[in-house]
Amino acid sequence: MFKEGQLYAPITTAADGAVKVHLDADHPGFGDRAYRERRNQIASGALQWEPGGPVPHVDYSEAEQEVWRTVCRELAAKHERLACADYREAMVRLALPTDRIPQLHEVSARLAPLTGFEYHPAAGLVGFEQFYGSLADGVFHSTQYIRYHGQPLYTPEPDLIHEVIGHGGLLASPRLAELNRIAGDAALRLETAAAREFFATVFWFTIEFGVVREHGELRAYGAGLLSSYGEIEEFRDAEIRPLDIAQMGVLRYDITKYQPILYAADGIQQLLDVVGGFFAQCDDDAPARFGVAMPARA
Repeated sequence: MFKEGQLYAPITTAADGAVKVHLDADHPGFGDRAYRERRNQIASGALQWEPGGPVPHVDYSEAEQEVWRTVCRELAAKHERLACADYREAMVRLALPTDRIPQLHEVSARLAPLTGFEYHPAAGLVGFEQFYGSLADGVFHSTQYIRYHGQPLYTPEPDLIHEVIGHGGLLASPRLAELNRIAGDAALRLETAAAREFFATVFWFTIEFGVVREHGELRAYGAGLLSSYGEIEEFRDAEIRPLDIAQMGVLRYDITKYQPILYAADGIQQLLDVVGGFFAQCDDDAPARFGVAMPARA
């Protein structure tokens, strides 16, 4: 399993069909039985969904709605100061409601005329080909649950806020959506574990945690930064390195901490040229072409 997969709580289905999301003991909502049951309920709906059918509708509680409102309010000012122009402009066009949680089918309806992307429901972690590969077809697999209401500005795992506010802005930008599509094409070509690991790590340091220089300032375009109340304020204190595919593809990272090393593009066009160029040519021989030997992963 790739390291980012460890962000998702495991999900099991019992013989009687009962679905259980296994939260870690240090998860903010672990001790709240109602929250855990809620997670099980939402995951069950996603697991039962079949492509082509209506996306499960989630009747979000007032507590969940308040989490969404709080995060939208707190992130808005941060995005104005710290997000890249493509993201900010795309979010205006996407026009997500800030007073209520949008259903995934609503997000898809807003994305379709902008870039053709749509959202499919996911209970939690999905496989490599399903998640990355589906980007080639303009599909993003998204969770539907909301982080624990007791800590609305923190989540140890990707929730709907990360998927929609973070990734949604990228998918609403024609240039960044195309970068995602090219990445999806690459993922479908990969068969070896080494090449997939190399690709996924580059994806992590770009689509998830990428930064770009605009008008002399460092701005965020990575979904992990854009959806994080805390880390978006701290990323300029990281060690900022120039784009280097060979280096990015093998750098170890800790998913539980703010990223201490980030890679900056000198403008969106360089991002498209360098990272988009890598994705366009990425295949099972990619690590060897970049002169790197993939380290053993624990």
